[in-house]
Amino acid sequence: MASNTDVLISASTAAGKTEAFFLPAISKMINKDQSGVSILYISPLKALINDQDRRLESLVDLLSFNVTPWHGDSPKSRKNKLKKSPSGIVLITPESLESMLIRDSGWVRQAFSGLDHIVIDEFHAFLGTERGHHLVSLLHRLEHLLDRLKLPIPRTALSATLGKIEDVPALLRPNQSLPCQIIRDSQSTTSLKVQVKGYVEPIELLGEALESAETQVCRDLFKFCRGDSHLVFANSRKRTESLTATLSDFCDEAVVPNEFFPHHGSLVKEMREDLEKRLQNEQLPTTAICTMTLELGIDIGKVSSVIQVTAPHSVSSLRQRMGRSGRRGGPSVLRMLISENELEKDSDVVSKLRLQLVQSLAMIRLLICNKWYEPADTDKYHFSTLLHQILSVVAQWGGVRAEQLFSLLCKDGVFQKVSVPRFKALLIHMGQQDLITQLGSGEISLGLAGERLVSHYSFYAVFKTPEEYRVVNGDKTLVSLPVDSLIMKGQHIVFGGKRWKVLDVDPDKKIIRVEYARGGQAPKFGGGGLAIHDEIRKEMFKILLDGDYRIPIGSQKVDFVDDTAKELFSESVEYFNAAGLAKKSVLQVGSSTCIFTWLGDKTVNTIAALLINLGYEVGNFAGVLIVEDVDKESIETSLKQLLLDALPTEQSLADSVRDKCIDKFDEYLPEDILALNFGAAAFNIEETRLWLKSVVDE
Repeated sequence: MASNTDVLISASTAAGKTEAFFLPAISKMINKDQSGVSILYISPLKALINDQDRRLESLVDLLSFNVTPWHGDSPKSRKNKLKKSPSGIVLITPESLESMLIRDSGWVRQAFSGLDHIVIDEFHAFLGTERGHHLVSLLHRLEHLLDRLKLPIPRTALSATLGKIEDVPALLRPNQSLPCQIIRDSQSTTSLKVQVKGYVEPIELLGEALESAETQVCRDLFKFCRGDSHLVFANSRKRTESLTATLSDFCDEAVVPNEFFPHHGSLVKEMREDLEKRLQNEQLPTTAICTMTLELGIDIGKVSSVIQVTAPHSVSSLRQRMGRSGRRGGPSVLRMLISENELEKDSDVVSKLRLQLVQSLAMIRLLICNKWYEPADTDKYHFSTLLHQILSVVAQWGGVRAEQLFSLLCKDGVFQKVSVPRFKALLIHMGQQDLITQLGSGEISLGLAGERLVSHYSFYAVFKTPEEYRVVNGDKTLVSLPVDSLIMKGQHIVFGGKRWKVLDVDPDKKIIRVEYARGGQAPKFGGGGLAIHDEIRKEMFKILLDGDYRIPIGSQKVDFVDDTAKELFSESVEYFNAAGLAKKSVLQVGSSTCIFTWLGDKTVNTIAALLINLGYEVGNFAGVLIVEDVDKESIETSLKQLLLDALPTEQSLADSVRDKCIDKFDEYLPEDILALNFGAAAFNIEETRLWLKSVVDE
């Protein structure tokens, strides 16, 4: 209420973070005389805005002030009412705030002139991302527009999962013009019930005798979930639809009403909202099979348990999901259902080490024992978002000088890693593409190409969904895959249960040409999804080294896996010890050589790229590098030579990657800046150097 500090509130899901902000902020607003918007609430999701609107409804009626949800699907009548008479609370997404600043900055200056507070919900969802940089840049631009740089508007960030929390204030306000108070909920005690169940995928399904692992999983889901409300996280849209279809069939077979419904980003809005309302009403037993869409804080009522099918993407994600159950006093219940391949003579090392299971165990331990979550990646430059913000500011003001742009966006703004020479190089390149043009007065305005970009409705968002590439073998298209990570010529990838060698990547036609690769059975668990952090792989190594995954509580150790998972873990430890992986990083397996770093994907991808550039065929499968048709001695010699030679920079290593356009506006960046941008996001040379030293010393 003093309005002289930013505030960071970190507390578990459903602990009352939103109320901890809104009650004092609204109390202050009631005693205010002036009109205009008092509170700006920013959310990563439209659904969360709609939910917040519903939750604030009773306060609105009681205190007679306006709450206006403002996003693409909000009713025009409520927006028009705010336009005519700005007041109260505005609930908005970053993209809608961008649209406001570009299209109606005069009205924004008048409507928000008395703004008291800005609150950002689910702040962890923004950290380290293009969208997060966009948001913080928008907040700085808003203060600049309102002439509040010397009297900053206090920002409050809410989150249940913040890694390295002491570093977060600098991400919330990079110029640190206000101090930040960190408030942690240290009193809350949550009861957790955790179980990991293992399943074995049979080598062959012989008649009716054996069922696939997915069918076994569905039978257990039917048993666990029928008659109550649950959330099942399936990680991918394809698996979400597949599980839902099987569970619906089970309901038909049992002649009972269907209780299982899908929820993912590709579904039409009405279907998603109907399911959310059904969960909120708590009248009918309902299980939502979902991707990440129900991970954040939409109020979905009381669910009895959360079930994770396959390993989660991150510890932070696992914590968010776990917090969806156990609301309103009950324990949080998490089940993790993990399937691994039945072993045979030619099984790959990823399957023998049961890495999907071990990764899941490591994540649970980091969550419960260490209370650790992934910190934001602060190595990135975010040049794609910087280009977007240059166009936005120029469009907002009509004309602006280069030094004003640099000061607003980089020197005092969020893009502080960007130097003056690089900023100049970016402006020159944008001018060459007619995105911007310099007037005789020296001011920069939009060029024709820039006007076309900015005037399109899709401009306001800085993020994009990963582009689909066609994977082609000869003349035949095998599959379409979303690509948002490293793909290089000579790399081995897995899909459709087979291993393929990348022959070429064509970024223009969006084609990856492949040929079938020899090399034994393809790993079922290739990792995939978001990049895995160093700490997770280090914890996996520790678990295998100790031969113990249990959680110490007092003088006891708590077990949380079923008999099948125990058996799978025993197989993993047995192979780990037999192969001598406690002391070995390089292992000969048949005609291939496997490299074990027990480090995150940034480092693993760096080593893979270095070896591919030496002419090796390499694949990264769940953090294990598998190099085809080469002996252990050759790889060890090459690793030593890499260390003796001067390792390249991340930027020069990125030069060897054919398609570096990962973020939305990357295609407009000059080649050297694009390589710098990609290298910082994809590679870690320093961690690689340290690992190479440890291997040479073995």
